[in-house]
Amino acid sequence: MTDVDPALRTPQDEWSGNERLKVATKGLTLTVKDVNSPLNLSHQFKDDGHGGIPEAAEAIAKSYGIYTDFNRAKTGEEKDWMYMFRIAIPAGGPITARQWAILDDVATRYTSSDSYTGKPEPSLRLTTRQAVQLHWIKKRDVIPAMQEIASSGFYTINGCGDNVRNLVACPISSYSRYFDAAAFAARAARYFRLPTGGYIEIFEIDPKYVRDDRAPGEKFEYGDRLLNRKFKISVAGVERDERTGDYVADNCVEVRTDDVGVVPMLGGGSKVERFQIFVGGSEGEKSGQPTFASFGLPLGIATGEDHLLEALDAIVGVHQEWGDRKNRNWARMKYVIFKMGVRWYREQVRARGVDLQPPEETLDAGARLMHQGWTRQETDGRWCYGAFIETGRIIDHVPGGDLKSMVRALTERHPHVLLHVTPDQDLLFANLDQSEKEGFLEEMKSFGYGGRDGRPYTPLRLLSGACVGRDTCRLTYTDSERFEPQLLDELDGRWGEMSESIGITGCERQCYKPATRTIGWMGTGFNMYALKLGGTEDGRHQGGYVFDPKTRQIYMRMVPRKDVPKVTGALFEFYVSRGSPDELGKPGQMGYFFRRVGLEGIIEYLKGHPDTAELMKRTFPNPLPSTDPFYLNQSLAGREP
Repeated sequence: MTDVDPALRTPQDEWSGNERLKVATKGLTLTVKDVNSPLNLSHQFKDDGHGGIPEAAEAIAKSYGIYTDFNRAKTGEEKDWMYMFRIAIPAGGPITARQWAILDDVATRYTSSDSYTGKPEPSLRLTTRQAVQLHWIKKRDVIPAMQEIASSGFYTINGCGDNVRNLVACPISSYSRYFDAAAFAARAARYFRLPTGGYIEIFEIDPKYVRDDRAPGEKFEYGDRLLNRKFKISVAGVERDERTGDYVADNCVEVRTDDVGVVPMLGGGSKVERFQIFVGGSEGEKSGQPTFASFGLPLGIATGEDHLLEALDAIVGVHQEWGDRKNRNWARMKYVIFKMGVRWYREQVRARGVDLQPPEETLDAGARLMHQGWTRQETDGRWCYGAFIETGRIIDHVPGGDLKSMVRALTERHPHVLLHVTPDQDLLFANLDQSEKEGFLEEMKSFGYGGRDGRPYTPLRLLSGACVGRDTCRLTYTDSERFEPQLLDELDGRWGEMSESIGITGCERQCYKPATRTIGWMGTGFNMYALKLGGTEDGRHQGGYVFDPKTRQIYMRMVPRKDVPKVTGALFEFYVSRGSPDELGKPGQMGYFFRRVGLEGIIEYLKGHPDTAELMKRTFPNPLPSTDPFYLNQSLAGREP
């Protein structure tokens, strides 16, 4: 028995309450009519006697893309309940001007909050899974808002819950001659879409907006129990380097951080014909539990897109059968891989009729490309502009400009524009003619876009980001979205020109993936953060806690918010004072410096720095499995020579 011991292929009599709830709806194909049942979602959302809904209803509502939350800035016995919608947009687009207008109107009508500017402001939030989130929706508005969203042609189903979540893919690939990862993601998203009957009935949606004409064999069979937990799939792209004319791997989606990641393999032909599949990635942990973030491992190679879709079906099916249904902490696919191994998983896929070629164990998935600024569209010669959206929040009256008004105006003035959400929470404006380029930027500037409080965005800010944090996510302990810009304000003067990345999340679910950034900060309590090191700006490496390799005690696990700028600054000082000429001479090398000096070197330096010495006197027990090579081989403890 290991420290992590998931109950694989859990007997039904040991299933958790969540599993029994899913079965009660027969995998979302049966809507509960009894008005006294908490699972009657239609009644629950129409009942205005209470702002919230029962816990059982919350669990089922997630599969329809709805999270419940409450305003934690308000006190009192009665919570100020609100709802978050997550709109699944495969590969982040394309989103037409008409579709954006619908989403923007929904946000205007239903999402106002004074959380960001001190007065009520509606907003939309872009996510790392290329979805669009709407926050602060009141219970009375849930059904009408859901109906209006459906008229856009996008759905909230598969936005949350125990299913294959919104598929992410390189957005620029929509204009690639070599491989359209976005088109494949849309195809796979259709295949893994949940049944839509309950969605239509509960929210009284016009069926013409949500059609399910898939025949048996054209869709994944979720069955009564759905999946064990959320399941994430990402598809990398291929980008043409305009300087050299060569094609390079484009890993903007960070494929190795998901349950399944697909990397197109570069070859001599004009199209990608082989795809390497990585399995077992996931950033989420659980505080105090022996859980861990992990990078995916190579499973095998699929030949052709049809074969790839068959492989995805089999991979998800294996996890559906074997994943833990007793303890949700261990229900993700990575724990099946950890316990049984990749070779075993490959054999299970083969037993389902899908034979994969052996993987290339050292295949480089590519660098995390940001797609900011101008990019020529390879297929038609038009242009795409990647607009930096700080922390993904599209809202007016913030230091970065009137972003919500800007996006709406640009799509109205350029109705042929196509929008794409990037995996770094930015927004691409595609399908622009050469003649529009100069004027387009001037239009953006007229809304205050291009800097913060009149100062141009620095490289450090452009490469950094955060999850939504405490005000708009019930799961988090502390702030992240509003803290990150403030942290950058303190760092920009001295370190802003560094081409490095800082990632902040409000809890250990790590939605912004801080461990793959140069410096990561993960919320561990109110105004408290844990330091994560070992990631690199190019996204090629997964980091972890700063811990003593001998005692396994963790340092910097409860750093007060006021001390985060000091610790971050000390780490920059460490790099510029001790980095080699080769490291200091190239952008994005700070994470590689940390990996070279290792945990011992980092700990020694921080113990001796006047800004961090006192913080280093406190250590914390390490909840990670003590004999976990799956984690250790990807952390600073397992760094390359």
